[in-house]
Order: sequence, then C-alpha cells, then structure tokens
Amino acid sequence: MAPWVDNSTICSLSPNTLFVLGERDRVRGQAHTQSRLNCSVGFYNVMLINIGIELAKVLAVLIGVLNLAAILTWMERKQSAVMQDRIGANRATILGFRMFGLFQILADGLKMFVKEDFIPAEGNRFLHGLAPFVAAFFALVGFAAIPFGSTVNLFGREIPLQIIDLNVGILYIFAVMSLGIYGVVLAGWSSNNNYAFLGGMRGSSQMFSYEVTIGATILGVLMIFESMSLQEIVRAQGALLWGVIPKWGFIVQPLGCILFLVAGIAETKRVPFDLPEGESEIIGFFVEYSSMKFGLFMLTDFVETVLIAALVTTLFFGGWQVPYLMADGFHFPGGSFLAVPQLLVAILQVLSYGIKVFFFCWFMLLVRWTLPRFRYDQLMRLGWQMIFPLSILNLLVTAVVILMWN
Repeated sequence: MAPWVDNSTICSLSPNTLFVLGERDRVRGQAHTQSRLNCSVGFYNVMLINIGIELAKVLAVLIGVLNLAAILTWMERKQSAVMQDRIGANRATILGFRMFGLFQILADGLKMFVKEDFIPAEGNRFLHGLAPFVAAFFALVGFAAIPFGSTVNLFGREIPLQIIDLNVGILYIFAVMSLGIYGVVLAGWSSNNNYAFLGGMRGSSQMFSYEVTIGATILGVLMIFESMSLQEIVRAQGALLWGVIPKWGFIVQPLGCILFLVAGIAETKRVPFDLPEGESEIIGFFVEYSSMKFGLFMLTDFVETVLIAALVTTLFFGGWQVPYLMADGFHFPGGSFLAVPQLLVAILQVLSYGIKVFFFCWFMLLVRWTLPRFRYDQLMRLGWQMIFPLSILNLLVTAVVILMWN
C-alpha cells in the first residue's frame, strides 16, 4: 500500500480499489525480492569464479615447482655423471623403455613410500613426524608472492599471473624462508641423537649467518626500484638505461647479485654449504629418518633450490621480462615496432621466466658438483668476515650513487 495514503482515505475506498492497490504492492514486492535474489546469485557466481581462478593458479605453481624439483633429482645424477665421465642412473624401465633414466624418479618415489617408517624409541614422535612437513611447507608457500608473468586477459577478465601480489612481498618471502629452519632444528632435536642435534644447530647458525647478507643485498635492490612488491620490481626492470640496455637488477646491482646468489646457495644447505648434512662428518640432521619423511627432506632441498633460482630471476634478471617486449609488442631501440597479440605476450613472458629459473637451477647443480665442502670455520668466516662486509659496502655505494644521480 502506498505510504502516503492515510487511514481516512483507505476507509473511503471501494473494495475493488483496495484489491487493485494490494495486488500492485504485492507485484512490486515480488519484483524487488527477485532483483535481490538475482544480485545474490550474481555475487556468488563471481565469487566462485574468483576462487576457481585462484585455486587454478595455486595448482599450476605447485605442480610446476614440485615437478621441476623432481626433475632436478634426475638432473643432478646425470650432470654429476657427465662431469665424472659416467653414464648415470638409467636402470629403471617401463615396458623396456628407459627414457634416459627419467623413470628413476618414479622408482625412487615408490621406494620411499613402501619403506619402513623408522622413529627413534627415545625420540619425540610428534615433532619427529612434524619436522619434514614444516620444512617443506615453508619452502613451498614462499612461491605465493613470486610473479611468473604480468597479466593475461581471458573471458573478459584481467588475471594477474601471481598467486598474491603483496606490497611487502619481499618481507613475506624472507619471513617464511626464515621459518623453514624450524624443520631442521626440530628434526635434529626430536631424534634424540647427538649427531642429528649437531646438524640442526649447524643449520640454524648457517641460515642465520647468511640471511643477514641476503637482507643487506636486498636493501640495495629496494633503494633502486623503490618498492617491496615483487611484481612492481619486475615491472621496473622493463625500463631501459640510455634507451638501449634493460634495467635489470644485475646491471644496476652487479655485486649485490653475486652476493645474493652465494648467500642463497648457502640457504639451500647444499654443497659447498652442506655442513648441516656433512655425510663424511655427522651424517646430518635427518640421520634418524627413513621412508618418505627422508624423501620429503630431500625434496625440500630441491624446492629451496627452485625458490632461490626464482628469487635471483625476479630480483636481478628481469623476472618475466623479455628485452624490449611491452604489452602490445616489441619496441626496439630506434623506434621500430613489432606488434604481438596479448596472449602471445603473456606466453613469452611465462616462458622467459621459466627458462631463467631453469638456468639458475642448472647453475646451482654445477656449483654443487664443482666445489668441495667448506670446513665449518671457513663457512662462518666467509659469511661474517667477507660476504657480509661486502654487502654493507654495496649498500653504502648504492646510496651514494643514488644521491649523486638525483
């Protein structure tokens, strides 16, 4: 009923008129209810689509990282075999096919799943089982803030090729990397084994020593690109110095790039920085592990290798940037232009990122099979007396250059 109709007017109306007014209000109420229902359905449809897109990105990153980590186990064997004039792993077959030893990955995984799960009698069962999952979890969640592309337009939506674009992405990644040490320490402590505990303590002191250097080298990058968002840092590297040279991180921070790579390799706890494992000395923090728990620690080492390769690529080698490639095509020095479809641009950017990450993974495997293991005192001396002072010097020089440039 219309709100402006008073009681006296209602009493003077005929029954037919009252019926018509009531029907009109009922129809209006139904239309309003239907409109609200349509809005709610539309809202939930959009929400479900957004959730589906985010889940698809999470699955794509997880599948890519875990498969690359698995392939690195095969690459390490084959690369060491090539460097030592051997054939390498090639015995695992399926229907007579060896596939250059790639089936060894499946054989190793199956073997670890079916082996006995050993837990020390005097160890802490809960923490002993939790430790490998803690180490793997914090290694994997670091990829959430790393961009593997710019954006792609699909079905009228602009989808960022990154799980989450944090404005403090660098802080997030190094926070979760730092928490990964709890997996190493818990593994050593919960095993109730002196050698395992010694390996855990070595790991904690080593990661602390080299994370300081990583933080100092990152400050130089932040001072130049003026952002803590990894996506913005990558976009800033698309600029050109003097109109010709891409403004990639290793161009403007050459010393910082080298120091970051060295400290990053130390963070992965692999040769020549594998003191927490030290097979010839203490066996390692996972000495009391078997079955897939041991396999999870081994897989975590390769996941961390991929993470460091991704960070080196993102911070110092342009990330997903392709030289002279913009959103609409190639803009070459001198004014020439080559148009490229937007979808092909996104594909080229993702391929560029993947190739760079794969190269640095290969490079770290090359270092692993080239250099001998440091002694523990050499490891600490390198971290505190050489790399860390150089990172502070790099920071001061960067600050002076920026002030003079401005």
